[in-house]
Amino acid sequence: MNADVDVLVVGAGPAGLAAAVELRRLGVGRVLAVDREAEAGGVPRHTGHTGFGLRDLHRFVGGPRYAAAWVARAAAAGVELRTATTVTGWAAAPHGDAGSPALELTGPDGLATVTAGAVLLATGCRERPRSARLVPGTRPLGVLTTGALQQLVHLHHQPVGHSAVVVGAEHVSFSALLTLAHAGASVAAVVTEAPRHQTFAAFRAAAAVRWPRTRLLTSTRVSAILGRPRVEAVELTDLATGTAHRLGCDTVVFTGDWVPDHELARVGGLAMDPGTRGPLVDQRLRTSMPGVFAAGNLLHGAETADVAALDGRHVAATIREHLAGMPWPARPPQPFACLPPLRWVAPGAVAAGAGPPPMGRLVLRAAEPRDRARLQARQGDRVLATGRPGRLVPNRSISLPAAWLARVDPDGGPLSVGVI
Repeated sequence: MNADVDVLVVGAGPAGLAAAVELRRLGVGRVLAVDREAEAGGVPRHTGHTGFGLRDLHRFVGGPRYAAAWVARAAAAGVELRTATTVTGWAAAPHGDAGSPALELTGPDGLATVTAGAVLLATGCRERPRSARLVPGTRPLGVLTTGALQQLVHLHHQPVGHSAVVVGAEHVSFSALLTLAHAGASVAAVVTEAPRHQTFAAFRAAAAVRWPRTRLLTSTRVSAILGRPRVEAVELTDLATGTAHRLGCDTVVFTGDWVPDHELARVGGLAMDPGTRGPLVDQRLRTSMPGVFAAGNLLHGAETADVAALDGRHVAATIREHLAGMPWPARPPQPFACLPPLRWVAPGAVAAGAGPPPMGRLVLRAAEPRDRARLQARQGDRVLATGRPGRLVPNRSISLPAAWLARVDPDGGPLSVGVI
């Protein structure tokens, strides 16, 4: 089966659905959104807590209700949704004027090749599992990521154990605490290699009140997972003293340490951002491949769902202009050099005259804590912007207003953003 569409959206989470809805509102004809999951809506549909929708829906709702709202909007807008469908590769990857992108799909109806006037990659991100973190020990049952935990509990209503250790102490780690409590499991400890937690102080205080017996172990590494056939204990090593001890548990949940779902972008030969490890995009979210765009947590894992949705809404206008005949930039955008202790900046490149990025800001992450930080963006010897975000905290985003991007000189030398 072959099909031609105006826009193919890969990923039916907040970014993909918001883009598809906005494309239809802008008058784009046939918009097809595909997702490998059995239902559209993305990660929010299996997060059992509130806090979604403030920036895009202008109200606070729970994750499943938020996902359902975007799916309903997509259906009402005339977006074609195809779930349980995996994009397996590129049938055609255009370069210059070599034609439209085409992708190969596999789903319940078999194989399909879809040719599109434009493709939006909105595949999101995932947490790095235990194997990728190189945690030694045995290979027992009961080792999960937060995403797998939430799916087991909220979608499949499966038991997950009685006593857990959560590895990580950032925002999603405390979401894992809520999910474990919902499943009836206690938490023996929250463990982080960092010297302190990386969530907001209010989140940590609320967790301390609700779970007073759960210890927060900082500067501590999970140096082994033990047990057979199920987890029986973890070995914890104090990074300050080097001493190790065992802590009994039957479940281990790895949180955070986000990796973009970038396989399709890499296979397609898109230029990649060495910091975010997602596709390199300019402020209009154009990739290096003509007709191919990217949005959401594929570019900045993991921002909140409403930020991802606003990415999708932002890129829709650019896609519409592309379909109307706006030429793809002949000159590659200028990438940022992100200087330590910063890890990455998104968008990671600047195209002259392309206007502001989503929400009029750059999003940055730091690799290490820093108090009273001051950001500086430069082009060669010119200081283009400064900002004072206050404290830098790993796994928490900071932002830099981006009006100064209009002053970037296409011939002015390399761009950098760092801390002074």
